Amino acid sequence: MRDVDQEEAPLDPAAQRLQAKLRRLLLGSSLIMFLGFIAVFAAIMYKINASGGSAAEGFAETIALAPGSTVESATLSDGVLVLLVRKENATSVVYADARTGAVLGTTGFVGR
Repeated sequence: MRDVDQEEAPLDPAAQRLQAKLRRLLLGSSLIMFLGFIAVFAAIMYKINASGGSAAEGFAETIALAPGSTVESATLSDGVLVLLVRKENATSVVYADARTGAVLGTTGFVGR
């Protein structure tokens, strides 16, 4: 076991030069790693903020439905807006393009 009162001997000049060189190497590699982390986080923030503008720009302002229709439910799937529409006693599913608002098709429900 080492004696607590014993002091370490001073380093010779060659060991001091080696120690200084290792400190510079450690500082340089730490600085490069820090700059790498900053570059990665900057790229992540750029990707998050440059995701194509606001979401409202990609949707149509109006979709033409029959007068007196009520939209019960709406779902977006692959750029197609699927609407469950009720008019009087009939229920139907209306497929519309989310960007243009054009009605792509309609599926009606028939009771048997």
